[in-house]
Amino acid sequence: MRPSLLLPSVRQVIFDLASRHKVTNPRVFGSVLCGTDKDGSDLDLLVDPLPGATLFDLGGLQEALVEMLGIPVDVVTPGDLPAQIRQRVLSEARPL
Repeated sequence: MRPSLLLPSVRQVIFDLASRHKVTNPRVFGSVLCGTDKDGSDLDLLVDPLPGATLFDLGGLQEALVEMLGIPVDVVTPGDLPAQIRQRVLSEARPL
């Protein structure tokens, strides 16, 4: 299934899981945002870590989302983005 078709029905699930994994402000970027996603595309999510969040929290969120949604998911923070694309992704990413 295309992630863009699934996204409207799973927004609350994403918010709930994000809050349990010490992140906030989930935003979509990449092919789902551009409308070019296909069956098998991943859902790219940009999140802001809360104080005390660790890599285990981010990895746990990604794993929980993959399990709950049944599609590939990539969870990154602004600091995870390569410098050459960081500004573009930050300006283009849209809140759920």
